[in-house]
Amino acid sequence: MDPALPLPPDAPGLADRLAQFLAMGGPAMWAIAALSVATLALILWKVAQLFAFGAWSGGRVTERAVALWQAGQDAQALALLAPRRSIRAQLARAAMTAAANPALDRPAAEAEAARVGRALLAQATAGLRGLELAATLGPLLGLLGTVTGMIAAFQALQDTGARADPATLAGGIWEALLTTAAGMAVAIPASAALTWFDSVAETLRHDMEDAATRILHRAHPAANGRAQRATDRAAE
Repeated sequence: MDPALPLPPDAPGLADRLAQFLAMGGPAMWAIAALSVATLALILWKVAQLFAFGAWSGGRVTERAVALWQAGQDAQALALLAPRRSIRAQLARAAMTAAANPALDRPAAEAEAARVGRALLAQATAGLRGLELAATLGPLLGLLGTVTGMIAAFQALQDTGARADPATLAGGIWEALLTTAAGMAVAIPASAALTWFDSVAETLRHDMEDAATRILHRAHPAANGRAQRATDRAAE
């Protein structure tokens, strides 16, 4: 048919063909379709969230701020991080603030930085359980649809008795197997996205731990003050 020619009035549209495809798989196919929409929405939301967290920025600004902090330029380091909203910058700023607080010794500063780090990583890993659930439920829903479809096909074969048509049985079987293929089509990208987001979160965790260690294990101001007072008393 010439693609420039209009389709016949009775030709099914895309929506009709999609509805027919879903109807072939029964209720399980509709559940898989809803799961696929939710999975796609979750993946897109997670990409947008991690992009806002600066997961792929490389942390260059945070690295410069940590270098300034290690060089003793505390005010410049904090000023450099002040406008930043990336997850690395938030952790570095919290660690610097805790390290500069004279009321906190090193263990207390480390505990405060760890608390902030856990909260930030919880935000970075939010939603991953949903992807894990989709990767598990997709094949199970597909298998359920296949089993129920096979049951229906063999019930129809039993009803026809000796007049059974092998073509009819084969048609029922391949329609039942559609749900298995659809379930795997949802589970495979969900599992791949879960692995990818896990690796991104692990990279963030490593960068945050490295920055916090370099910040907090610089000579602590309070410790410096106590050491200087002890030195002065010894000199007297």
